[in-house]
Amino acid sequence: MKKRFLIVFVALTAALSSCTRIDAGHEGIKVNLVGSDRGIDNVNLVTGWVWYNPFSTSVFEYPTFVQTVDYPPFTINAKDGSEFTVDPTVSMKVLDGKTPVIFKKYRTGLDDVINGVLFNYVKDAFRIQMNNFSTNDIVSKRDSLEKNIEKSLRETLLKEGFELEQLTSGLKYPKTIVDAVNAKNKAVQDAMRVENELKIQEAQAKKVIVAAEAERQANELKQKALTPAILQQLWIEKWDGKLPTYSIGNNTPVMLNLK
Repeated sequence: MKKRFLIVFVALTAALSSCTRIDAGHEGIKVNLVGSDRGIDNVNLVTGWVWYNPFSTSVFEYPTFVQTVDYPPFTINAKDGSEFTVDPTVSMKVLDGKTPVIFKKYRTGLDDVINGVLFNYVKDAFRIQMNNFSTNDIVSKRDSLEKNIEKSLRETLLKEGFELEQLTSGLKYPKTIVDAVNAKNKAVQDAMRVENELKIQEAQAKKVIVAAEAERQANELKQKALTPAILQQLWIEKWDGKLPTYSIGNNTPVMLNLK
C-alpha cells in the first residue's frame, strides 16, 4: 500500500513538475504566476538545470551576449526643417545580473523590449540631437553629432540595464542635398576632363612648334653650309658634260663658250 502511494506521489509530482536548462551566455529568471507573490521570485536568477511547476511558475531565458539589431529606418527633421533618414544598427547586451530588473519593469521577453522600448530610445536619441542642428551643421559636423548621439543613447541604455557596444546611424541626406552634391561632383569631373583635354591640346601644339623650330634650324644650318664652292661642286656632280646650245636664224645650233 505504501509502495503504491509512493509511486502515485512520485508520478503526480513528476506530472506537476518541469525542467529546463539555462544555456551558457544566458540568464534565467523564475516567475511566480499565482499567489500573493506573483512576479519575480526572491531567488529569481537561475542557471543550469531548473525545476519548476509549469502550472504556477514560468522560467524566462534572457541572452546576455552581444546582439546586433538592424532597426527599421525612420525620418528626423533638422532645425531648419530638412528631412533626414536614419537607418540605425545597434549592438548591445544585457548587463550581468540585470535580467530580473528588466523583466520586473517590462514584464515581457527580451525581443519585445529591444524592438519596442529600446527602439523608442534610439529614435529619441537621434531626434533630440538633430532637432538642434541646421542642415549645414548636420552635414559638416556629422562625426561629432553621431558621437553625441551615441553618448546619449549609451547613458539611457545603461539605466535600463543594457550596455551599448556600437551604434551605426546609416544617416541619409535629403534628396536636395544629394542632388546638389552629385551636381557639384559632375561639375568638378567635367572641369577636370576639360582641363585634361586642354593639356593634351597644348602638348600637341608644343610638339608642332618644336618640330617646326627644329626644321627651321635644320634649314638654316643647310643654308649656312651651302657655300659657293660647295654649290659649284654640287653643280659639277650633277652636270652631264654637255654645254647648252641655242638655235639662231636657220635653226643651226650654236654652242656657247662658257669660259
